[in-house]
Amino acid sequence: MTVLDAHGHVGPWPDFLIPDSTPEGLLATMDALGVTAMGISHLLAVGPDAVRGNELAMDVARRFPGRFGVWQVYNPHHRTPLVQDGVWGVKLHPDVHQCPLDDPLYEPVWRLGLPVLVHGQTGSPWSDPERFAAVAARHPDVPLLMGHTGLWQHGFARAARLVAGHPNVFLEVCGSKMTGRWIARLAALAGAERVVFGSDACFLDLRTGLGRVALAPLGPAERAAVLGGNLARILKGPVP
Repeated sequence: MTVLDAHGHVGPWPDFLIPDSTPEGLLATMDALGVTAMGISHLLAVGPDAVRGNELAMDVARRFPGRFGVWQVYNPHHRTPLVQDGVWGVKLHPDVHQCPLDDPLYEPVWRLGLPVLVHGQTGSPWSDPERFAAVAARHPDVPLLMGHTGLWQHGFARAARLVAGHPNVFLEVCGSKMTGRWIARLAALAGAERVVFGSDACFLDLRTGLGRVALAPLGPAERAAVLGGNLARILKGPVP
């Protein structure tokens, strides 16, 4: 089975202890678990320097061909240059950048037409799932991955309901509040074809994230779709 991790990072972050933020560390765990490839954004790019951080992420992908795909980070306040080729898509973090997801400053991202992975947070003024529904309605041809499915457990079902009528929105399930039972519930609410595995490594332990899906009460076809089939379909081409 091809296992694709939609949501990963490399590099340090000032607010969290990350024991190993290197691609080599991620790769060792990926090999031990049978993870084929991981989509990464560099945390420098999420933070103060999207241009340099994106360059570092692209360098990781070049050094480990076939193992890491790049989510290039777009900072809406800096109008970060974006590329069309050699990446999985675009990474947005409305909460770090304090720019609502449905703000016109993100228009260059939607025009690009690539898949977009966005930090989603229930109750946030920047990234509440309501804003995903609004963007999806305006840009139905852009695949939109809701990172963390809204982050907080009390909002998971609401997130699934809000985007139910927008088939271009996918529920990405990384986060410390996620469980195997919730993954199965989300598959029942939204359809297993709308749920995507992600770990949030190196913030969170890849072993825990993968274990949730591996042990979730899903059927074999549903599990295969969540673990990699859905993301491969979203990316529409060779992975990474």
